[in-house]
Formats: sequence, structure tokens, C-alpha cells
Amino acid sequence: MRISVEDLLNFPLEQTVEEIKQGLRSFMEESGAKTLIIGLSGGLDSSVALTLLSRSIPREKILAFVMPDTRVNNPLDAHHAVNLAESLGVKYYVIPIDSIVDSYLKLPGVSFRDKLPVGNLRARVRMSILYLYANKLGGAVVGTSDRSELLIGYYTKFGDGASDFLPQASLYKTQLRRLARFLGLPEEIVSKPSSPGLWERHLAEEELGLKYEDVDRVLYALFDMRMSVEEASEATGLPLEVVNRVLAMHRSTRHKRQGFKFVKLSWVGNPLAEI
Repeated sequence: MRISVEDLLNFPLEQTVEEIKQGLRSFMEESGAKTLIIGLSGGLDSSVALTLLSRSIPREKILAFVMPDTRVNNPLDAHHAVNLAESLGVKYYVIPIDSIVDSYLKLPGVSFRDKLPVGNLRARVRMSILYLYANKLGGAVVGTSDRSELLIGYYTKFGDGASDFLPQASLYKTQLRRLARFLGLPEEIVSKPSSPGLWERHLAEEELGLKYEDVDRVLYALFDMRMSVEEASEATGLPLEVVNRVLAMHRSTRHKRQGFKFVKLSWVGNPLAEI
């Protein structure tokens, strides 16, 4: 058996859209949220999420936030985000986070040169803003991560990894790009290279050292087809080294996908048991 990208892209598009729309409606009803809050970067993931939101619930119940750090983020991304929100009739705010990030850089031992810590700080600042407004408006935060990012842990814990609902968590990155075209999103967004936007010229595939087409084929082989590492390598035509690397990313980021870690006292039982 051979696994190609086409195997991943052969999924029911209309059914997928309808199930996500129903999932969003059900979440809003069950949670009692008055508004759904979303961060909008101008990239693929958040653009698809906002488009699906706009087709699922009344647009006056959606609020989008464009939150660039203008020193590191491409101004075209914010432009694309604003254009999309306006085309969908969704209310939005543009809130540059430069000064908020700078306030943290006044802390002892922290500087702009701390690339990864400051990059993750930007993601956490953005999520803090989303939850500020969610609390103020009685709303909930919609996350934009896809299955690829979630399975390999490619997101910031308590940053873009924090949300109340993940509508597209079942779709790999390559599938999400296919869905974007089906939804009719602008080509400038559909074909844009994936970028978390945590620092200047930050591209996901450069940081990962792998193309998403390869990451997704490996994940599909391991998680959907339940293949061994050796079988996945043979089926995808990718070296064992690549398969093991993707698997290592998954295993090393388990803590991001799990709940609270705590000491379980012998005399308490399960302190977080549901009733």
C-alpha cells in the first residue's frame, strides 16, 4: 500500500462543512456563550475557522481580533485578515501588541534577543486579549489549530493552544488547505505558507524542517492506518528517520495535550472527579 497526499485530500467536503457548522452551533448552545471570539492572523487556519463561524451562527455573535506585533509580522497578513473579516461582515478589532510585549521585556534578564521565549510570549499575549474580551462579553474562545499542529505539538501552550472549542481539530493541514479552496477563500490566503508569526519571517516548515505534506502522510499512516514505523516508512516512501522524527515530536509534546498534572494524595481519592 502506498500513501500519497491525494489519499488525505479525498474526504467529503460538504459533509465536513456541515458537521463543523453543527458542532459550532451545538457548542454555543451548550456553553451558553453569547459571543464567539477568535484571533485572526490572515493565515490559513484562522481564515478557515472564521469563514466556518460566519456560516454557522449569526455574524453579530462573532468578534475577531487582529493582533500583530508590527515589528515582526508582515503587514500584508493584517491586511488579509481585515479584508476577510470585512468581506464576511464580521466585526473586528485591530490591536497591535508591541507595547504589551515591551512591558514584559522590562523584566530582569529578558530581552528582545530571546527569540523563542518572546515568540511564545506573543502567542500568550494574544490569547490573554481574547480571554479578556470573552470574559467581558460572556463569550468563548474558538481555537484555530488543526490536527497536524495538535498531534506534533506545534503550538504554544497557554497561547494559541488555549481555547474553549476547536472546530477543525480533526483535519490535517493539507486537508484544511483543500477545504479553504472549497470554501472559496482568496488564493492569497489559501496558498500562503504556514506561519505562526512569532518572530520575523517565521515559517512553520522551515522551523519543522519538514513539509506538511510529509508530516501529514506520516501522521495519517501512524494514526489513521495504525501502521508501525517501518510500515509507515514503506507506505509513504519517506526515510525511517523522517517517520521517527514526526513520532518523536508527537511523543515529546504529550504534556500539551493532557490535562492537569498534580500530586494525588492517597487519602483524597480523585480530587478532580466529575459528578
